[in-house]
Amino acid sequence: MSYTPTILVVDDEEKIQKLLKLNLRHDYKVVVSGSVSDAMNHLQNASIDLVLTDLKLPDEDGIALLQKVKAFDSSIPVVLMTAYGTVENAVEAMKLGAYDYLLKPVKMKEMVVTIQKALSYRFLLTENIQLKRELEGIYNFKNVVCASPQMRKIMDLVRQVADTKATVLIQGETGTGKELIAKMIHLSSDRSSRSFIPINCSAIPDDLIESEFFGHEKGAFTSAVAQKKGKFELAHGGTLFLDEISEMPTSLQPKLLRVLEDQCFTRVGGVVPIQVDVRIIAASNRNLKNDVELGRFRKDLYYRLNVISIKIPPLRERKEDIAPLVGFFIKKHSGDTHGKICGISSGAMSILENYNWPGNVRELENVILRAMVLAKDGRIEIDHLPDELMGIAPLNIMNKEALKLAKKKAKQKAAMEIEKRFVVNALKRSGGNISRAAREISMDRRQFQAMMKRCGIRLKDLKI
Repeated sequence: MSYTPTILVVDDEEKIQKLLKLNLRHDYKVVVSGSVSDAMNHLQNASIDLVLTDLKLPDEDGIALLQKVKAFDSSIPVVLMTAYGTVENAVEAMKLGAYDYLLKPVKMKEMVVTIQKALSYRFLLTENIQLKRELEGIYNFKNVVCASPQMRKIMDLVRQVADTKATVLIQGETGTGKELIAKMIHLSSDRSSRSFIPINCSAIPDDLIESEFFGHEKGAFTSAVAQKKGKFELAHGGTLFLDEISEMPTSLQPKLLRVLEDQCFTRVGGVVPIQVDVRIIAASNRNLKNDVELGRFRKDLYYRLNVISIKIPPLRERKEDIAPLVGFFIKKHSGDTHGKICGISSGAMSILENYNWPGNVRELENVILRAMVLAKDGRIEIDHLPDELMGIAPLNIMNKEALKLAKKKAKQKAAMEIEKRFVVNALKRSGGNISRAAREISMDRRQFQAMMKRCGIRLKDLKI
């Protein structure tokens, strides 16, 4: 059942109340009131999504009601209705937080459009508030999964540096959680109410990267049809996360160094210096010190970034974290799989704990989500894990259940290899003619094509 928004109409004229209720009743639940005091009673005792109020009311005016509504719940939009002579008051109300105002006599089409826009704003604002709360929960220290001594030490360091303005350099393999650590630092700092702006230095073309960082003025280059703020301006008062900093072109590195030192820059094509207050957190999946020694990264920029160094170990070096991470991911994705999975078998856990995890935590999460989709009986079993995990798990530490499945999968793999060779040989004998190949092995064409598809064989890949 779809949700029906509730509109509180506040007007001391009964005919206006009836008119609005009549016109809005098909799409909204309408509650009417004739005074500020009565309106506040409705607000405190019902779930109101929008307030539509006259400016002139018997006890207090619409501006007083606006202030009370905003004090009660700032996300509820207030739309004022006013006569021509009080437009200045309505404009003043806009400055105090009113969403919009309508001139009397109100045109219903105009009112409906305004209500729709105001409610869209309300629901978007509510979603953003909820999302922020969820993000704060995800990146809360209490919810971070770390059983290993290495990760506990990193969490202690994150707590220490969060409230400082010190530049942080996070290094670790792809998938270890570098951006998660960066967000934790931001959300635990006194900058948490301001923007966290990520920028992937490897994903921007060289000819656009300076504009992305510093913005540009209209006409600065052919496609600059309007002024644009760069990431540094957007991150003012907050945090700028420079992901894959090792991929930054050497031509931009000295300009970045200057901005880090002065917190001042000019847009591309501009002449006016722009001062900002930005905290820098950088990340790299390569060892930046090695890049400095190889001449791929400026030494002075490296030392400017490496004030606080955080090195995240790969998952294979902190196996203690695998079991708690599995539990965390099962809980995290329970909504996506209708909460049907509540645990994992010891055999499946043994496979996970003895896999090398080249994709680190990100790969583990994807494996768990896949297994949760495939599992049906409330528990993840070995059958629900990808084949590549079985091939790497060492037999001498797998239990009986895991060994049994490994043998089964090995037989399946061998059978598939035989089938693949059989199909390829038939195609080669027929000169690549599928119909002739099928006839020669006593199969119909569709069966043979299905076998080709199952084996992953395409004619264009064969040298026939």
